[in-house]
Amino acid sequence: MKIQAMDKAKAAVIDCLYPFKTLRVDQGYPSTEQFQIVQDAEGVTAGIKARVGFDSRVRIARISGYAVSEQRANTLQLSPRIHLYDAWFCGLLQHSCNPNVFLDATYLELWSVQPIPAGTALTLDYAATEDALSRQFACHCGELNCRGWITGSKEPLNAEGQAFMAWWRERKRP
Repeated sequence: MKIQAMDKAKAAVIDCLYPFKTLRVDQGYPSTEQFQIVQDAEGVTAGIKARVGFDSRVRIARISGYAVSEQRANTLQLSPRIHLYDAWFCGLLQHSCNPNVFLDATYLELWSVQPIPAGTALTLDYAATEDALSRQFACHCGELNCRGWITGSKEPLNAEGQAFMAWWRERKRP
């Protein structure tokens, strides 16, 4: 009997996308049954896809990671001085100007903001989670409300962004 219980515990740990033994799927942490880590042709992680559908405005996962004092790859800003390093789930989300998920930084939860069909990439608006980005970039989300150049919520366009936006506005004129 004890062996079966231990086998179930091991399966729950393996099923969780987080490598931490104390985080379990039954606690709401992301599982390999619900989410897929997507890689590009070179094997580089390119995002997270939903393996199952989610309704709008539901908590889809609790998130975890390490609290760090500086911004780096795979971090999300929790407060002006605290970033969450999460290289296993939430830190892998791609940007969209029309995101399908929202990060609740107070409760460390990821919520859907629109219905998410199975097979859909999870996307987050980086400006909603970051005061300043480590690197501003041209957006390729393809949404009707695409802002063109992505910055943090409290930073101005850099010189490259200003040049890009001048070109982008000219291109959009009829």
